[in-house]
Amino acid sequence: LFKKKVTVAAEVRKQISGQYSGSPQLLKNLNIVGNISHHTTVPLTEAVDPVDFEDYLITHPLAVDSGPLRELIEFPPDDIEVVYSPRDCRTLVSAVPEESEMDPHVRDCIRSYTEDWAIVIRKYHKLGTGFNPNTLDKQKERQKGLPKQVFESDEAPDGNNYQDDQDDLKRRSMSIDDTPRGSWACSIFDLKNSLPDALLPNLLDRTPNEEIDRQNDDQRKSNRHKELFALHPSPDEEESIERLSVPDVPKEHFGQRLLVKCLSLKFEIEIEPIFASLALYDVKEKKKISENFYFDLNSEQMKGLLRPHVPPAAITTLARSAIFSITYPSQDVFLVIKLEKVLQQGDIGECAEPYMIFKEADATKNKEKLEKLKSQADQFCQRLGKYRMPFAWTAIHLMNIVSSAGSLERDSTEVEISTGERKGSWSERRNSSIVGRRSLERTTSGDDACNLTSFRPATLTVTNFFKQEGDRLSDEDLYKFLADMRRPSSVLRRLRPITAQLKIDISPAPENPHYCLTPELLQVKLYPDSRVRPTREILEFPARDVYVPNTTYR
Repeated sequence: LFKKKVTVAAEVRKQISGQYSGSPQLLKNLNIVGNISHHTTVPLTEAVDPVDFEDYLITHPLAVDSGPLRELIEFPPDDIEVVYSPRDCRTLVSAVPEESEMDPHVRDCIRSYTEDWAIVIRKYHKLGTGFNPNTLDKQKERQKGLPKQVFESDEAPDGNNYQDDQDDLKRRSMSIDDTPRGSWACSIFDLKNSLPDALLPNLLDRTPNEEIDRQNDDQRKSNRHKELFALHPSPDEEESIERLSVPDVPKEHFGQRLLVKCLSLKFEIEIEPIFASLALYDVKEKKKISENFYFDLNSEQMKGLLRPHVPPAAITTLARSAIFSITYPSQDVFLVIKLEKVLQQGDIGECAEPYMIFKEADATKNKEKLEKLKSQADQFCQRLGKYRMPFAWTAIHLMNIVSSAGSLERDSTEVEISTGERKGSWSERRNSSIVGRRSLERTTSGDDACNLTSFRPATLTVTNFFKQEGDRLSDEDLYKFLADMRRPSSVLRRLRPITAQLKIDISPAPENPHYCLTPELLQVKLYPDSRVRPTREILEFPARDVYVPNTTYR
């Protein structure tokens, strides 16, 4: 297209210059042409159809002379190969809706999550500048058996020997008074006392140039390394000409995965059903980094109080273990446990008062009072069984538990966590039943301490909960409490604890857990029996963005 335009423009200029070149009537003729332009026009440009580039290359092959470098000029026709790989689906049933009556553009969007992957394979990419085969290991392998090259500039002069050479040089220079030229005395004296070089054999012989070239060629090949140019060190990564990294197959993003199993929840008195939930919070970012995991550890007797309001539970709601994903593990991550109870009349503090004053050991002495509380709880469950109210909460400094479990010399760890009177911070002390009741100091921050994939499983016993304050229900208040847990503070000491006993297991999640449900309650593959209590995957809300777009359908 460009060539054709240039040709047309050149012809127009040649035609005009031929008419008016050297003519004194140039301006007059131009005016005349302007006056009669409505009769005849000179086309200075032409509208042409665009050239089919691929067709042009096929019909006009490159005129390349046959030679040893012809392959470097022409593009190899078999360099690129496109193969299709089936897309893996980790669930038994696809999350993508079936293609039914929907708009065509919606159907195309749906298919983008189910179609096979198109993989472009480049056969000769290793011959390009973006691929460097000279790895460090290969360099060391090639250098085996090579003599070490030592040059004068690489040798550091020895102080004593250097000084002796200088003194000897001065003595010899002072003893040559008979030399004819004083300024050249030292050089001439050294030249006379130096040993002659070996004579070059056949230096003056008449030898054909071809023979000299052959001898030089033989000498170059003798003891020559088979990969001479490969011995050159590879360029730095920052100075590479281009980077041709092969991308990984897109897949759903998961951070470091943590398995939490809820074993039991017991209070001093049992008068009503209590409901619990788990979630992860990042104190530094002031963000909730996971959705809630709700679990029910009530006895069958307590569940019976809610039968008029609660329909038969589906198997997906009976999960007592959850898998949390943490993309950015740090010392600021807390596992927050919140408790709720059936809505009842009165302030939260009044509703929590019986749990703080009655003890299990005094059940016989306070039998009448407990029966009255059970009767009231039964009435509230019958009237307001659908509704919940905040009750209590506590938190676990996750990285302290992980580091404490990882430092113990057993396959499992039992740790008791209490929020009663103590010295120092709530998160600084741990009582371990393995090596006696000894305290474990707060760990220091670091990458090793934030590794959630290699610590030993730990069984935690949380013995105390904080009563939920009616005027401190927001997340901002929770972040302040969590920050106080990491340092000695009088704020948490003023809160009256609720005695309870919650046992949970914390361990690294297995690679392919059985009986697992996605956040959308879809069964993950390796789900042999649908009647088994499942494990829930909890959706993560990363503290910072994770860019894996258009990969999974949710």
